[in-house]
Amino acid sequence: MIEVKTKSQQLLERRRNIVPNGVGVFNTATVVDAKGATIIDADGRELIDFAGGIGVVNAGHCPAPVVAAIRDQAGKYLHTSFNVVTYEPYIELCEELANILPHGEKTKAMLVSTGAEAVENAIKIARQATKRPAVICYTGAYHGRTMMAMTLTSKVSYKYNCGPYAPEIYRLPFPNVYRYRRTRDEATFVQDELIRLHESALNLVDSKSVAAIILEPIQGEGGFNPIPQKYLEGLRAFCDKHGIILIMDEVQSGFCRTGHWASWQHYGVEPDISCYAKSMGSGLPIAAVVGRAEVMDAAAPGSIGGTYIGSPVCCAAALATIKYMKEIDLNQKAIEVGKVIKSRLINLMKTCPEIGDVRGIGAMIAIEFVLNGDPGQPDAEICSKIVKGCTENGLIMLSAGTHKNIIRILSPLVISRELLDQGMTILEKEIKKARNK
Repeated sequence: MIEVKTKSQQLLERRRNIVPNGVGVFNTATVVDAKGATIIDADGRELIDFAGGIGVVNAGHCPAPVVAAIRDQAGKYLHTSFNVVTYEPYIELCEELANILPHGEKTKAMLVSTGAEAVENAIKIARQATKRPAVICYTGAYHGRTMMAMTLTSKVSYKYNCGPYAPEIYRLPFPNVYRYRRTRDEATFVQDELIRLHESALNLVDSKSVAAIILEPIQGEGGFNPIPQKYLEGLRAFCDKHGIILIMDEVQSGFCRTGHWASWQHYGVEPDISCYAKSMGSGLPIAAVVGRAEVMDAAAPGSIGGTYIGSPVCCAAALATIKYMKEIDLNQKAIEVGKVIKSRLINLMKTCPEIGDVRGIGAMIAIEFVLNGDPGQPDAEICSKIVKGCTENGLIMLSAGTHKNIIRILSPLVISRELLDQGMTILEKEIKKARNK
């Protein structure tokens, strides 16, 4: 009997035949239509989206005001290059970013196309502002796949045989409380990590050579690890003491995911430069570097940017997205969604010893799976089974973490309570099923 393949299977087979293997397949779902928090696959199945295009659709799939703004701008002009012909949507978006993400007394912003581009330009700005070469980053970090960004990225499997890497990059252990504190209380652990930070000026790299320290206040690909409050405060003080630019990468955590425009606002610790992308444009490729005006102006004319900096269509999408986020108070929705997810997972944790930790801020929530209740024994196998089972039962999920033992939840923040509960029920069932296999 000849097996009849579904349309989704046929599409995935075509993908295998034409797309290089290096382009990752994080989930086997397909799509022909998407609205709000649901995706219709190639076979007409309705899927609940808990991945959000890797954190890109906080405002939902195809929000009507954003689609309308894209259509309107596309009918006027698609491209002139902001370097050549100045247009208002770029300037208006930068003004809006400075308003919602103020850095110091005066803020300036520049636009690019991707989060990795934003990181690359932030490093160039910091080096020009300080006239120093070195950059410090952290284990567990993900900053992109271009050369500098890939060097800053921690996970080795993202960069096999891609070297040589960018020089003058130094890495510190991220203060991951769950995984590394062991028997210490959090305050003692953080103090020990701050001592390590200060000792880095003696045994890692001369602080007088360091242009910038870059980190994600809540690590994305690394497993939604929030930096401890006191550590971030201490890091800010360390940078101030040594004249180092503090760069915060908010590409995945920005634009309402944590209940703020940026997670650094949750901490109350202001960076010198910050980077944004993903949900800023509701799916269109746009990113931003925002920072203190005196730092941003240190870059020489023509040394930052590119041909497609701030596409006018993408600027229109971002402006409409921000306006829509404000109108529906998406930051508050993130808090409400996060409370539902966290309460259900913590309740499940009581009867599921494989769950080592449930953590996150706002609606940026992760579940870490371990063996024998030991943070040092990551369980990737159960995580893989859960993601696969969820996909088969109509829920799109993503894993994360250096060991791929973490499930992250990035549902659109406009998701209805009914759909959120349905998705959580599927997830809970698949976790129970996977642990019994």
